[in-house]
Amino acid sequence: MYVIITYDISEKKVSAVNKLLKKYLTWTQNSVFEGNLSVGVLKKCLMEVSRVIDKEKDSIYIFSVEREQNIKKEIIGIEKNYDDIIL
Repeated sequence: MYVIITYDISEKKVSAVNKLLKKYLTWTQNSVFEGNLSVGVLKKCLMEVSRVIDKEKDSIYIFSVEREQNIKKEIIGIEKNYDDIIL
């Protein structure tokens, strides 16, 4: 399934969540990751994220669709892929 995950979390946890999500998905914008995952791998990813965030203060949004072809994605400006950036 195709998954888009966005987050709004405390600054001190951004690095940990970013690093974790990069193991599973492509980093496309500051707080946005997307890509194809199986249901099992998505569950594993979200379990790991749940251990890092504070559920009383932070939020993670997960959008999923069975077929990537069912998503229409438009980009205004340049398409970013932060996975290509070496830090």
